[in-house]
Order: sequence, then structure tokens, then C-alpha cells
Amino acid sequence: MSLEESVQMYVARQPQLAWRRRALRSLIRGLGFGVLWQMDITGRENIPDDGPAIIMMNHISMVDPVLVMGAVTNRFVIPMTKVENLRNPVIKPFVMWWGAYSVNRGEIDRKALVNSIELVKSGQLILIAPEGHRQKHGLTEAKEGLAYVATKANAVIIPTGISGAQVWADRLKRLRRTAISLNFGRPFRFRTGGAGRVPREALAAMSHEAMYQLALAIKDPAWRGVYSDVSQATTDYLEFC
Repeated sequence: MSLEESVQMYVARQPQLAWRRRALRSLIRGLGFGVLWQMDITGRENIPDDGPAIIMMNHISMVDPVLVMGAVTNRFVIPMTKVENLRNPVIKPFVMWWGAYSVNRGEIDRKALVNSIELVKSGQLILIAPEGHRQKHGLTEAKEGLAYVATKANAVIIPTGISGAQVWADRLKRLRRTAISLNFGRPFRFRTGGAGRVPREALAAMSHEAMYQLALAIKDPAWRGVYSDVSQATTDYLEFC
């Protein structure tokens, strides 16, 4: 089976996964939000009900994707997960049941890239951590993959800031709930001027501007990292929705 055929089959499967995702989302909200975590969720009105969209989140703990998947209730979030999770006997069943798609980190994974673009083009909402992996000290420079996917699919991007989740495992050991803030920021698209191919330099500039919007969405300034000085934010390539 060719790459294109494999991707199209995966995209076509999405409606069939709705009942599974609904059941798992109920579990996340019941067990996770009701028992494990004390959630403060803001900005839900910034998530469009339909159409091509990407949630762009900071990544500070292993449960960040789960938090977003539970917090979004007007549609389903399709996360990209590292391929290592498919080798984890605890995480793999959850990933497979939800129908997430995998990515090989540290290399250009063409299948993951094409999956992302085709999912968004078909009107889905995907989840991407633009830095590529968890960060222990706040935001770092982003990779250009998100900007590439977004410009190819003309996607709305929702910057989503998470604070507090990094301590949940330690608090759970002491039988304490963790207060977590999850904020969906102001949505935007990238301005391309109608260009079919966006130069690498422009993608880098788009990524830089998008990361400042992500920093603004993080309520705890301590986790804004290299984008802490939000007065330096520019919007030359952004069109707010």
C-alpha cells in the first residue's frame, strides 16, 4: 500500500472513531477532571465548531494531550503521538482506541506530515506541540512543521497554554489533586499572500510569531521561556479570526 493510500484510509476512518472518542472523553472528564486534576479551563469559545484547525500547545507533562482531548467538547481533537508510545503497554491501548497517529521524532517523518495536512484539509482538528517534545523550563524555539502544515491546509490555529500539569504525578503520590490551568488563546491564520509555496525564511518568521501567541496563552509567565518578553511579539504574518 502506498503512503497516499494509507493516509487516505486513515482520514476516511475518522467518522467511525467518533463513538470511541466520545467514550474516552467521558472517561477523561469523569476520572481525570473529577478526581485527578482540578481544571481551570478558559477560552473554549475560541475553538471553531468545524473546519480545518490546529491546536498549538506548550508541552510540560505527559498528560498534556489528554487534558486538551478532555477539555475540547464541541468536536474531537486528533493528537500526534511519538512512536515510542506505541511500544508502551500502558499507553498504547489508549492511543489505538482514540485513533491518534504517530510521528518519529528527530527526523522528517513524511507520513506524519502528510497525515497532518490531509486531516486538516478534510476539516479535522489536530493537536501539535510545536517544540516537538516536553520542556522542563518553559518555551523554546519551535520547529517549522506546524507553520508548514497550517499554510498547506489554510488552518485556523488556536494557541493553547497549559500551566501546573508538570507536578501532577508527584501530587498524585501524595493523594492530592493538581490545579491545572488550560487556556485556549486568540485564534489566527497565517498570511501567505496566496503563495502556493512559502519560503523557509517566511515559515521561520511565522513560527516565531505563533510562539509569542502561545506564550500569551500561558497564564503562568514562568513557563513562557524564551518568549517571556511578550512586548517583542509581532503579527506581520498573522491574521486573527
